[in-house]
Amino acid sequence: MNRHTGTDFDDFLHEEGIYDVVTAAALKRLLALQMQDAIQDKQLTKSSLAKQLNTSRSQLDRLLDPDYTTVTLDSLSQLASALGKQLRVEMV
Repeated sequence: MNRHTGTDFDDFLHEEGIYDVVTAAALKRLLALQMQDAIQDKQLTKSSLAKQLNTSRSQLDRLLDPDYTTVTLDSLSQLASALGKQLRVEMV
């Protein structure tokens, strides 16, 4: 019998001890997709955006990498601002 029958996915992730890791990865993936959409909407190149942010293209690629979760709020906020957006972080 499956011990997870009747539980929701969050319960499963908690039981496996991976909830925080999976949640961080999902949030970063969503944020990366939103930022890539904003870059396309503004018709910016990664090189021009990196120059505007006074950073390297490789650093910008890390910010936009959905699997790279070790980024600072400051870096994300600067990128959002350069895209004409506002970064909001909230605890629920």
